[in-house]
Amino acid sequence: MFEKILIANRGEIALRVLRACRELGIKTVAVHSEADTEAKYVKLADESVCIGSAPSSLSYLNVPAIISAAEVTDAEAIHPGYGFLSENADFAERVEQSGFVFIGPRPETIRLMGDKVSAKATMKAAGVPCVPGSEGALPEDNSREIIRIARSIGYPIIVKAAGGGGGRGMRVVHTEAALLNAVATTRAEAQAAFGNPALYMEKFLENPRHIEIQVMADQHGHAIYLGERDCSMQRRHQKVIEEAPAPKIDRKQIASIGERCAKACRKIGYRGAGTFEFLHEDGEFYFIEMNTRVQVEHPVTELVTGIDIVQTQIRVAAGEKLRFTQRDIVSRGHAIECRINAEDPFKFTPSPGQITNWHAPGGPGVRVDSHAYTGYRVPSHYDSMIGKLIIYGDTREQAIRRMRIALSEMDVAGIKTNIPLHQELMFDTHFIEGGVSIHYLEERLDEMAGLKGGKQP
Repeated sequence: MFEKILIANRGEIALRVLRACRELGIKTVAVHSEADTEAKYVKLADESVCIGSAPSSLSYLNVPAIISAAEVTDAEAIHPGYGFLSENADFAERVEQSGFVFIGPRPETIRLMGDKVSAKATMKAAGVPCVPGSEGALPEDNSREIIRIARSIGYPIIVKAAGGGGGRGMRVVHTEAALLNAVATTRAEAQAAFGNPALYMEKFLENPRHIEIQVMADQHGHAIYLGERDCSMQRRHQKVIEEAPAPKIDRKQIASIGERCAKACRKIGYRGAGTFEFLHEDGEFYFIEMNTRVQVEHPVTELVTGIDIVQTQIRVAAGEKLRFTQRDIVSRGHAIECRINAEDPFKFTPSPGQITNWHAPGGPGVRVDSHAYTGYRVPSHYDSMIGKLIIYGDTREQAIRRMRIALSEMDVAGIKTNIPLHQELMFDTHFIEGGVSIHYLEERLDEMAGLKGGKQP
C-alpha cells in the first residue's frame, strides 16, 4: 500500500479522497491554487503545496507544477479526482514517466476511450450495444458521403465531436437542409475546444433516459459492475439529481448490460473505476461514452452496495486484487443525490462569495459531501458545485421523504444556492413516479419560468 498520495484536485472530491486515504492510513498532499488556500481539505492534509494563482490553467491544469509538488513531497501516487486532468491521457503518461502511480486507468486506455469514435468501435467489438450511427469519423471533404450517411441513419441525427464530453461539441439536425452547416459549425467548435476536429454521427433518440453502469477492475484480469445510476434529471447535459437503482428498469436487463460492461473491461485491460454511460429508450440500452474516472455521483452507488469506490481505486492502483466478486455485490435500498451549487436556483447564474452560515442536515440515511463551512469564500474561478446531499432509504419513497426533510434543514446563507430548486423537484409528480427522460427537467424549468413570468437562460 502507498505511504503518501498527492490529490490533484480541489473542492469536495479533494476532501473525499483525503478521507479515504486517512482511513487507509495513507498520508496526503493537497495541492491548491492561491484562491483555495483556506480550503478545508488544505488544512486537513498532512502537507499542502500552492501550485499557482487562481485560474485553473495556472494551477489545477498546471502539469509541471503538480509533478514538482509530488517530487518535493515524496508522494508515491497521484489521485486526479474528477474533472481537470482526470481523463487527460498525456497527464497520466507524464505521471507514470515521472515515477509515480496514476490512480486511474492506463494512459493508453484513457486515450482509447476518450476518443468517442474509437470508444464506440471498441464497445461494438466487445458486444456492448451502441446508438446506430456512422462507422468511424465523418469525412472532412466529402459532402455527398456525409449526406448519404445521414440518410442511411434517418433524421433526426446528432453530430458529435470525437474528442468532446460534458455535453459540449454536439448538434442535433432535423433536416437535410441544415446538415452541412451543422457539420461545419460543430467541426470548428471541436477544433477550438478539444484540438480535435473529428466528428461522428448518431441517430438522435427523441425521449431517452440517461442510465450509467459503474464498473471496477483490477490489474489481475478481474472486472465487475456495481449496478446502475439514473442521471436523467439534467439541464443542458449537466446532471442535477442522480439516483440508484434506476426506477422502472427490469433487474435482469441491468444484469445483462452490466455483464457486458464488465466483459468489455476485461477485454481492453481496464484498471480502476469507470462508468459506461447509456441512453435507454423503448427498453433498449445504447452506449454513448465511457468516463475513465470516479464520477461526481459515485456516493449513491456506495450507499446501495456498501462498496467504498474511492478506497477501492486506491487499493487497485497499489496492485491489490479486488476484494469482492460479482456474487458479493448486492444492491439494497435506494439512494438519491442532489448537487448543491452556488447559483441562482432558477436563473442559474453563479453566486460566489462568503458563506455566512453553513448548517448541514443530519438524521438517518443522510450524507453530506462538501468542503464548505461557515466563513468559507466560494471562489468565482471554478465550477459552482459546493457539495452533494446524498440520502439513503430502504425504499425510493423513503429516500424522497428523507431528502425533503434534509433539504428543509440545510441552511446556506451569504450566497444563493439551488436548494429551492431541489425542494420543488422533490415534490414533482413525474419525478416521484420515476422514469423521466433527459428532456424532462428542461421542460419543467421552462414551465416554472413561465409561471414566474420569465424564461430560463
